Amino acid sequence: MKLYYINNDQTRNPGLHHEVHTSEHAAELRISSKKLVGYYDNEVQAVQAAKSFYNDADGCAICCPRAHRG
Repeated sequence: MKLYYINNDQTRNPGLHHEVHTSEHAAELRISSKKLVGYYDNEVQAVQAAKSFYNDADGCAICCPRAHRG
């Protein structure tokens, strides 16, 4: 299981939506404004859970490619 966060600032990505990242990738990107989504088996589950915070939640193309819509 991995730990996931959702970025509170949707303007920090090209798609202008709230992106879900693994904790490792969020740290690499130095995302300071984020909400804890929790531990999940995969990024698809994490993005589904993140939609309770932001309905435009999407997976990061780099760390959550299976849940990335584009």
